Amino acid sequence: MFKTMLKTLICFLALGALGSVAAEPIVIKFSHVVGEQTPKGQGALMFQKLVEERLPGRVKVEVYPNSTLYGDDKEMEALLLGDVQIIARSLAKFDQYTKTLQLFDLPFLFQDIATVDRFQTSPAGQKLLHSMERNNITGLAYWHNGMKQLSANRVLRNPEDARGLTFRVQDSAVLTEQFKTVDAKAQKMIFSVVYQGLRTGVVNGTENPYSNFYDQKLYEVQKYVTETNHGILDYMLITTSDFWNGLPADIRPELEKIVVEATAHANKEAQRLNELDRQRVLDAKTTEIVTLTPQERNAWRETMKPVWAKFEKDIGPDLIQAAEASNQTQ
Repeated sequence: MFKTMLKTLICFLALGALGSVAAEPIVIKFSHVVGEQTPKGQGALMFQKLVEERLPGRVKVEVYPNSTLYGDDKEMEALLLGDVQIIARSLAKFDQYTKTLQLFDLPFLFQDIATVDRFQTSPAGQKLLHSMERNNITGLAYWHNGMKQLSANRVLRNPEDARGLTFRVQDSAVLTEQFKTVDAKAQKMIFSVVYQGLRTGVVNGTENPYSNFYDQKLYEVQKYVTETNHGILDYMLITTSDFWNGLPADIRPELEKIVVEATAHANKEAQRLNELDRQRVLDAKTTEIVTLTPQERNAWRETMKPVWAKFEKDIGPDLIQAAEASNQTQ
């Protein structure tokens, strides 16, 4: 009798131990390199909030902003090693995995953010989310940061005004070529050291949405911003295919819904923050915003448009045509 009770107790404890192991939540580490008040930062926090509300005890999201866990140069490696589960990486930084995403770096391809939205939600845009699955990378969504503006310590009204300057760029062959067309130099540099690079003169100018320009206090070291809207600085929210496909069948669909809602929030924040931070730059009274006439903007576009042809083979002419067609309102 005693032995039977002892066996029952042992089985009960063993089952309890197994249950406690099974109850451990799935941890999703979300690492990014910008501040919490940026569009990306707000999107990450919304993702965390919705997971806490809808999957309590089953999934736990840990958000690491401002390169506190990994910087620009290490976050992709960390993802592929499984040290983090989600990152929102700039579309300019996927060259080694696919050349098709170079599309988003082509200067003056998209007229405005509405054009970007039309393309990214189109079949061609959605297909690009799956363009790296052979490398164990699954795209979950596009997150906006905003249209890029040029900054420098001289007025950049015409393409020739950029001659001789050195602009900080992300690690992108397209962006390097973009500045060559105006006889300027491109210096690849991780985002966290751009302020110091500008202050010390290692670089003279940047291209950024207003939200990044203000968040990193670049208005303290740049006298002028030229409102070119010449490109898009967007992110692809990515995970590894192994992690995403390995999630329990009742969890992944809910996470997919949460991604959709967090994306809508991040993109709405991008619009709001860029408008707000543009005004904050003006209020700081250290940086003048230069607005271009349609003719002046077209001069920049025509000068930089040859970059399209240089990368057309890698990207695909049909893809470029589909993106350009998005400029036509429906």
